[in-house]
Amino acid sequence: MTSFIDHVKIEARAGAGGRGCVSFRREKYVPRGGPNGGDGGCGGDVILVGDRNLTTLLDFTYRRRFEAGRGEGGQGSNMTGAEGATVRLRVPLGTIVAELGGGTLGEIVEDGAEMIVARGGRGGRGNWFFKSATHQAPRHAQPGEEGESRHLTLELKLLADAGLVGKPNAGKSTLLASVSAATPKIADYPFTTLSPVLGVVRAGDERSFVLADIPGLLEGAHEGRGLGLDFLRHIERTRVLAILIDVTSEDVRGDYDVLLHELASYAPELGARRRLVALTKIDLVDDAAVEAARLLLPESETVLAISGVARRGLRELLFKMADAIDTAREEVAT
Repeated sequence: MTSFIDHVKIEARAGAGGRGCVSFRREKYVPRGGPNGGDGGCGGDVILVGDRNLTTLLDFTYRRRFEAGRGEGGQGSNMTGAEGATVRLRVPLGTIVAELGGGTLGEIVEDGAEMIVARGGRGGRGNWFFKSATHQAPRHAQPGEEGESRHLTLELKLLADAGLVGKPNAGKSTLLASVSAATPKIADYPFTTLSPVLGVVRAGDERSFVLADIPGLLEGAHEGRGLGLDFLRHIERTRVLAILIDVTSEDVRGDYDVLLHELASYAPELGARRRLVALTKIDLVDDAAVEAARLLLPESETVLAISGVARRGLRELLFKMADAIDTAREEVAT
């Protein structure tokens, strides 16, 4: 199974420009041919490229330093040196790029989008450039400029339409496995999900969305308890939240309050994010117990009852989530 890596530090070093050439035209029967030294080639850039097929920064754990090629020196006959090789690094969508100890440079959110993180040095001018009416035989050229060198941090925040929020063992992984082709780890102990898992979900024949299963949330998660900060960083990007509460819990309302408190404590806008509430594992209790749990939750919430194992209530949940995502997209568009 591929490891999930969402934060790395790298060094990006662009190539230096090539040196300009000092050369003079020397041909038979051509007196005072003049200077013809060409410019040096520019150094290569280091560029990040968005790739929708990637979901982790794992490749950057094996190699942390990336250096583009140097530009070649200029040549006679006004020939410009070749440019240095550019290095293109593929990163998953949702990657935020920042300079180590500095501010954010930008983020990659579209497939194929490019960001130059280290720009190559300009090639030096050859002696032809310095020729003038009063200086017809210059015997000097410029050296190439050094390329940029940067120490960067890459941080991945997953791009998902909806995210599953719940305490450990609330049934998030079972739900995702039931409604998509994703294969999260499922077991009867807490924190079986140690890293985010994405799945593409269909709601009918015409609508689909990306659903994220993220590690379970404990009280104090916004302060770093458990896997809280890893969880909350990724849930920031989702348009809709599905709050999953185990119907067999001894404190259904308490679980609900803890989850909403942790979301709002990490980022106030998360507490106000469009959401649904789903009571999970209803195959383990009777209808009366489900209704009793429903009455413990605020009347303002849209509460659904589901079972990922028995596949009960899943169709209604997916359609409700798709409707909420459509509404959220329309709000952004306007």
